[in-house]
Amino acid sequence: MDTKSEIKVHITLVLTQLIEKLKIETNYWIFIMKITNVRKLTDLKWINLFEVQWVDKNGRPRWWQVTSRAKEPKCIRGGFETPDAVVIVPFHVAKHRLVIIREYRVALAGVEYGLPAGLIDEGETIEQATCRELKEETGLEVTRVVSSSPPIYSSAGMTDESVSMVHVECDGTPTAAFTEGSESIEVELVSTARAARLCGNPDLKFDAKAWLVLSSFAASGTLNLGRQP
Repeated sequence: MDTKSEIKVHITLVLTQLIEKLKIETNYWIFIMKITNVRKLTDLKWINLFEVQWVDKNGRPRWWQVTSRAKEPKCIRGGFETPDAVVIVPFHVAKHRLVIIREYRVALAGVEYGLPAGLIDEGETIEQATCRELKEETGLEVTRVVSSSPPIYSSAGMTDESVSMVHVECDGTPTAAFTEGSESIEVELVSTARAARLCGNPDLKFDAKAWLVLSSFAASGTLNLGRQP
């Protein structure tokens, strides 16, 4: 290869790398792929199904089915900055245990190991929803909110639902006295050894976020409460 050819190859490589960097830094795909239409397919109280039409990176029209808790999905109305629900990571200070729940889930036809969680009511703050949901599902009282995450997504392939993961310290005695009639919840205060045994059992069903918290707790021997300075 002569000098001119080497220079040409080098320039092409540098330009290609620069373009790829610009794509990443400027969210290049957002300017190509876009939502063009939406059609509501159901009319239910808690969640609905929508068919969304969009244009892919090659300019071709596509369709996707999305579930949302709102009258319109967020890809149309916006609102990504506000979480729909809270998922609580509670640490019982007096017992030095992680608090988890076992709850019957219809979609799984059985019990799922998870974390206390629930929708944020209209007008509620994240902290208010956290305190209310922890009390309702476990009977425990939040003594300190340590940190909360921005809205995060666990099933973006099918829903726009987002949650804030809230790390808290809590106290009290677990009880099911405050649960709703439709809920079947048992509370468990988990040691690191117990967390390891649960995560090692392939027959159990876990919420994804709860499994990550439990496995980290089991591996490290501590619970990262996401403490903020």
